[in-house]
Amino acid sequence: MKIEKTAIVGMGALGMMYAELIQKSQGRDHVFFVMDSERYNRSKDQEYTVNGKRVDFCLINAAEAKPVDLVIVATKYNGLIQALDVMEHLVGEETIILSVLNGISSEEIIAERFGEKHILGCVAIGMDAMRDKRSLLYTKMGKLQIGVLNEQQYPLLEAVKRFFESTGLPYSVEEDIRHALWRKFLINVGINQACMVYETTYEGALKTPDVFSAMTASMYEVIAIAKKEGVNLSEQDYDVGIKILQTLNPEGYPSMRQDALAKRPSEVELFAGTVKRIAARHQVPVPVNTYFYERIKAMETTY
Repeated sequence: MKIEKTAIVGMGALGMMYAELIQKSQGRDHVFFVMDSERYNRSKDQEYTVNGKRVDFCLINAAEAKPVDLVIVATKYNGLIQALDVMEHLVGEETIILSVLNGISSEEIIAERFGEKHILGCVAIGMDAMRDKRSLLYTKMGKLQIGVLNEQQYPLLEAVKRFFESTGLPYSVEEDIRHALWRKFLINVGINQACMVYETTYEGALKTPDVFSAMTASMYEVIAIAKKEGVNLSEQDYDVGIKILQTLNPEGYPSMRQDALAKRPSEVELFAGTVKRIAARHQVPVPVNTYFYERIKAMETTY
């Protein structure tokens, strides 16, 4: 199994970052964005830049798409269901699907549509990519953590490893990818929501005492519900998360803060919403995530 053709669904910060890297190493004919007709017609003649340099991305109408070797799903969580329709013609018998979405449920949702045999566990971590309209800026690419969710996925893992080696895309293989997914969720619940609610940067969240305190408390609520779900998140995972945040561009800010500035609906349902739903199932109090949820919902009513 060799990956030669890659389709990316979602032309946000991560989609553009990975497309530019793959295109640089494999060539323009080997990677393209796939989108519905309306978005395609709106986007096909636009110019895009990555770190100030123009990149001639290839865009394809989903209606004309054919099966590829690898599909990278890089939409917002709010756009995942629509993305499944866009992917319909991309998934063949041996197509591999990687989701770089935030949260802990996208693999399960994709598998319900296309089957578990196509899905490899994946976590995007450590990047500081920020997209403003058609321009992408980043100083840290981070890496993709990959791993199997069941034994039949080992051939997929080997194919993706070879592909990442050939493109130079940073990655690591995780023995327990479910744990890695929850650890990323732990980080996102804290930093995304704190930066949005307190209207601040990575540096502001880390160095402002009351913001840092709220962020930390929301992360410990994730640790509490993870244990109820059979996932052994710990103090060590929290420490790893903080260390990762300390490596990012101090003046940058995560996707939810970017959403707020652009007056777009955020992924609060994915973060505090998920925490609240799991906590209710196990009768675990989560006051900080409840506050974040209510505050963010109130902010969105002003758009």
